[in-house]
Amino acid sequence: MSFALEFLAVGVMILIPLIWTEALPKASLVNMLTAPAPPPPPPPPPPPVQQIKVVHVAPRQFNGQTLQAPREIPKQVAVIVEDALPPSTIGGVPGGVPGGIPGGVPTGIVSSIGAAPPPPPPPPKVEAVKPKQDGPVKIGGAVQAAKLVKKVTPTYPPIAKQARIQGTVLLQAIIGKDGTVQNLKLVSSTSPLLVQNAMDAVKQWVYQPTLLNNEPVDVITEITVNFTLQ
Repeated sequence: MSFALEFLAVGVMILIPLIWTEALPKASLVNMLTAPAPPPPPPPPPPPVQQIKVVHVAPRQFNGQTLQAPREIPKQVAVIVEDALPPSTIGGVPGGVPGGIPGGVPTGIVSSIGAAPPPPPPPPKVEAVKPKQDGPVKIGGAVQAAKLVKKVTPTYPPIAKQARIQGTVLLQAIIGKDGTVQNLKLVSSTSPLLVQNAMDAVKQWVYQPTLLNNEPVDVITEITVNFTLQ
C-alpha cells in the first residue's frame, strides 16, 4: 500500500506540470528559450603606418653669386683641357702663293664684304600627273540628256492606254565610250505595264561620247521616260 501511494504521488507530481503549464515559473522558461546575445564585433584594424621618404639634397656650390667652399675635399679634381685654336689665315697663306701680291687674302678678292655665295639651284619642275579613271563616271541625267543624238520614242502599251494609266519609268544605264546604252536596269516605275516598252526604246538611244582629260570614258546616268495620254 505504501509503495502504491508513493508511485501515485510521484505520478501526480509529474502529470500536474504537463497538464497545467501555467503553473511553471515563467522566468525560467524565458531564460531557457531566449537565444544568447551575439558576440561583439572585432575591433577595427590599426591605420597603416605612413612611410616618410627622406630626400637628400646635394649642397649647391654656387648660391646666387656667392661661391661656397665644399664640405669635403674631393678625391679627384677634374682638369679641363681646351683644344688649341686653328692658325689664323688673315694676312695671307704661310709661304705665299705663286703670282700673289704681298698682303693678299686667301680668296684673292680684296674687299670688306668677301666673296658672294653661289646662287641657289633652280627648283625642280613638277609635272602634273593626270589621274587615271578606272570604271564608269557617274553624271546626272540632265547633263546626258543634252548630249542625246538619237532618241527613239517608246510606244504606248495598248493595255495601259485602255486602262488610262500614265506615269514615268526611271532607268539606270551606262553610256559606253561609243555613246551606246549598256547595262540598262530598272530603278522605279509607276506601273509595270510601262517598263518593257520604255526599256526597248531606250536601248536604241545614242549619246555623244563623254570626254575626261580628252579621253572618252564610260558614264553612269539615270534616264526618265514619261508616258502621258494625249
